[in-house]
Amino acid sequence: MDVLIVFCHPEPRSFNGALKDVAMETLERQGHRVEVSDLYAEGFDPVEGAAHYPERTEPDTFFPLTEQRHAYDQGSLPSDVQREIARLERADLVILQFPLWWHAQPAMLKGWFDRVFVYGGLYSGRMRYNRGRFPDKRVMLSVTTGAPAPTFTRHGRSGHIVALLWPIHYSLYYLGVSVLPPQVTYGVQGGGLSYEAETAFHQRLEAEKEAWAQRLEGLDNEAPIPFAGWDDWDEQGVLKAGHPEAWRL
Repeated sequence: MDVLIVFCHPEPRSFNGALKDVAMETLERQGHRVEVSDLYAEGFDPVEGAAHYPERTEPDTFFPLTEQRHAYDQGSLPSDVQREIARLERADLVILQFPLWWHAQPAMLKGWFDRVFVYGGLYSGRMRYNRGRFPDKRVMLSVTTGAPAPTFTRHGRSGHIVALLWPIHYSLYYLGVSVLPPQVTYGVQGGGLSYEAETAFHQRLEAEKEAWAQRLEGLDNEAPIPFAGWDDWDEQGVLKAGHPEAWRL
């Protein structure tokens, strides 16, 4: 199996970096081929803009989706975007490793979505959701938070983690991939603790790394998050009245 880890953290020695290393070591030990896209280390530009398209189809006004599609069709996408798309295409499993910043993914990773998920190439009006381009790929998030787990429950002060990660999961499903349940490591913060508390903190993080390794060893048995598909929606793009989940609207 080919695995792509998209690593988004400015510090390689961070706990996110440690989780990335655990994933690499565990998956390679199982015989899988692992590639890492280190967005900060490789200097990925997350800002979409006209400067990326020197030969534009609309020279007077910049329409991002128009230029993405034109560049994809002409084989003239920016080199960093071509590199990331090639990595995606090779991968059977994609792991996005990042910290939760301001209740979402870091801007660098959001920009990776903006520029790499190219209109006309990776998705279109007809090529999306369960008719998307990548039905055989699996994707999962490995996320760290600063606050403890109870605060991310349904009525917790940090916000419900399911709701916070939903936009990311749904963007991935938009490409047609199977989205696995996330791996969330809560309460990753240190400093200002007593010696005893600091020792307990690091012991817990070591246990979290072990739990991550164990989960990676059993991914083949995991079911993806269920999403509605084209057959579930009416002509207005709303769940059909008889759908089991329609009562939630």
